[in-house]
Amino acid sequence: MINILKNTNFRIPLKYHFIFWGSYFTFNVIRWGSYYEDYWYSFKSNLVTFTLSMILVYINIYFLFPKFIHKKRYFSYLIYFTLTLCIFYVVRTELIYYFINENVWPESSSPQKAYSFNHIVIVFLIGIYDVGLVTTIKLTADWIFEKKRTEQLQKAQLRSELNFLKAQIQPHFFFNTLNTLYALTIEKSDNAPEVILKLSEIMQYVLYEVKESKIRLLKEVNYIHSYLQLEKLRFGDAVKSEIIISGNIDDTLVPPLLFLPFIENCFKHGTKDNDIIEVSITFEIKNEELLFCVKNNFNEESNVVTKHGIGIENVKRRLSLLYSDNFKLKTAIVKNKYAVELIIPLVNEN
Repeated sequence: MINILKNTNFRIPLKYHFIFWGSYFTFNVIRWGSYYEDYWYSFKSNLVTFTLSMILVYINIYFLFPKFIHKKRYFSYLIYFTLTLCIFYVVRTELIYYFINENVWPESSSPQKAYSFNHIVIVFLIGIYDVGLVTTIKLTADWIFEKKRTEQLQKAQLRSELNFLKAQIQPHFFFNTLNTLYALTIEKSDNAPEVILKLSEIMQYVLYEVKESKIRLLKEVNYIHSYLQLEKLRFGDAVKSEIIISGNIDDTLVPPLLFLPFIENCFKHGTKDNDIIEVSITFEIKNEELLFCVKNNFNEESNVVTKHGIGIENVKRRLSLLYSDNFKLKTAIVKNKYAVELIIPLVNEN
């Protein structure tokens, strides 16, 4: 990301300058050579005018624009650009007169003198045309570069969000699990080895396997299953959970670590009436969308739904970055059930 931030000045590779000016020069030599029926004269004339036009264009792009336009000093730019055009006109006219042809405007239907009003206007317009054409190309290239750079920054930001989420997703969970593991060890419980194994699987997934911006949904489901199994080891028969899958998820890609924060909330805010925590999780693929829904039992009298924690806020930011407005996230409490419904566009591996 640091390299992206440093690369703020775009430079068109030198070879493209040669290609552009070489093509433009060749086109004009052929065009005016055909007009004059004298290609040698056209070559000499364009050699002078093109050299000066190139100088005028580069002065405008690499000096006048950065110094005045970028700093919003438009009146100063207009003055200096007009002065540059005047110099361009004088040098162009004198070089053509002394080295090419005394008729400085052979294109005209009638003989024209140098420094006449009409000749000044036409040469100014030629200079403005060349400057406008090349400046437009340069600004377009800058825009494309900036657009690409913005996209790279967004991707870098998304990766940063993912890394942050990986660091923050469940520190309290690991802490509580380690405390539970400590208690099981003291009690010499037979569940201690299995708790260590499940915790190891989860940590391996979070720390090592999740590196890409997209991951197969099947891996996420397996990860969630390991999480639920671990919670069952912690709380025993108090946890009743189910995962329902509708549709083929084998080739479906999703942002990693997207769903678990919602499931964590089931254990943070789920009621323990009769020592039972009920969790129902659904993944449904339909019409090129993925519907994710999680429900848990919830007692409105004994629980207060606070604004979501860090994990949920990170999920919301990631959803906005990934899908803009093309996703739906809803929460509701119905009949002592707290439900979260998320709909996101599908991404297939194939």
